Amino acid sequence: MTDASNDHAVFTHREIMRVFSGVALAMLMAAMDQTIVATALPTMAHDLGSLEDLPWVVTAYLLASTSTTPIYGKLSDLYGRKRVLQVAIFLFLIGSVLCALAQSMGQLILFRGIQGLGGGGLMALAFTIIGDVVAPRERGRYQGYIGGVFALSSVAGPLLGGVFTETLSWHWIFLINLPLGAAALVMTGRALDRLPAGRAQPTIDYLGAALLMGTVTSLLFVVSRAGVALPWSSPTILGLCALGLGMLAVFLWHERRVKEPILPLHLFREPVVAVANPVVAVSAMVLFAGIVYLPLRSQLVAGTSATTSGFLLLPMVLGMVLGAGGGGRLISRSGRYKVFPLAGLALAAVMYLALGLSPAVSESGLWSTLILVPLGIGLGLVMPVMTVAVQNAVERRDLGAATASVGFFRSLGGSVGVAVFGAVFAADVEARLNAAGLPGISGREVMEHGPSALSSLPPAARATAQSVFEHGFSTLFLLAAGLAVVSFLLTLFLKELPLRSAADAAKAGAEVV
Repeated sequence: MTDASNDHAVFTHREIMRVFSGVALAMLMAAMDQTIVATALPTMAHDLGSLEDLPWVVTAYLLASTSTTPIYGKLSDLYGRKRVLQVAIFLFLIGSVLCALAQSMGQLILFRGIQGLGGGGLMALAFTIIGDVVAPRERGRYQGYIGGVFALSSVAGPLLGGVFTETLSWHWIFLINLPLGAAALVMTGRALDRLPAGRAQPTIDYLGAALLMGTVTSLLFVVSRAGVALPWSSPTILGLCALGLGMLAVFLWHERRVKEPILPLHLFREPVVAVANPVVAVSAMVLFAGIVYLPLRSQLVAGTSATTSGFLLLPMVLGMVLGAGGGGRLISRSGRYKVFPLAGLALAAVMYLALGLSPAVSESGLWSTLILVPLGIGLGLVMPVMTVAVQNAVERRDLGAATASVGFFRSLGGSVGVAVFGAVFAADVEARLNAAGLPGISGREVMEHGPSALSSLPPAARATAQSVFEHGFSTLFLLAAGLAVVSFLLTLFLKELPLRSAADAAKAGAEVV
């Protein structure tokens, strides 16, 4: 039993901002660590001596954070937000220190996994806590802040990674988390005292957690390595496919029978949740096409540095902040939300189409603003709205699990998207390089080693390769436009429910979960 008064407490704007400031720091750390290592990977490989295992530095974090996201959501419903969030912060900081001290690539990969175990909780709980303190109808006022944190992390990650690597050392991309984490602990220490404290006699679904982590790990390994490092027909890939699907079947069977499931399947009988999560997954793929591959295109085709290419995302980031903030305020005024992701996805599809037909416009001053700002606005109108829609549709006792399901599908979609776009780009480039008579460089080498894969080519061959890469990015952006259309079509099925206000929550205060 939970304390009903605590469950439906009404927070002032000042109290909300105190809570938001703490969880925003936690959210910033987790989001930034998804991208901050990208520009430092070649230096890490040089220092630790294992280029072959380099992709696992990123993959280990994504696997751990994705698979634990729904687990944290459920644990916060059982044990309370504050306690579980602080455990996640401590685990994240321990992993960060260990990463900075790593002496081999194997150690770094292992410690990145530990860091990801904490990172999965930071993202899920930040959104859940915001759902605790802000009613859905009023939440639009704060969407701009949420969008700003994500936009900042999208740019700050690659930029800080490049700056630290070039001026200090790659170890600082992990040590920077220590002051941020300490500040987050202090700021959330008292601010979260009014949040739900959890249930009196919680039970944990250990088997469900293990099955979910095993399923996600197996299937993400398949999509990230199949067709790139290993052929689809290899025994390893086929075996992992069978293992992942088998564990998924057992997981679904088990979750129907356990008292407190890690991922309550009854949530997906709610029409809003059933539609919003697939929309979030596909939209995350669309988002990562820009965040990851626009800077890479700048490096490979235009020859810019890793740090400079990160600034390319600034117009897109500005658009995301405008889209999330402006859309959120319109939602608060109108009480309607379905129209905004529909408009955003349509806008994103048109902008990716423009990039696919002429990707060079992303570097041409005014054209960059005319393409990337609207693209950011479109993407900024999707993710926060879907979170609001899901939180508004479920009972308060399931708020943590439901919000974590959105985070899980966002992370899963982003991970799958990066892998799929990478595989498509590598295959397209490899075919074109062979056709152009440049078999000495492969698409896989380009994806794993970046611009350094071109350094040994003579000038004429390098120019030909860069032209091939530009065609490869065109294919990638056209695929992103197609996925935006798919997400748009899925959103048409989203049921629009009246958004609850703070007054509605107060009236429901007598309800005991």
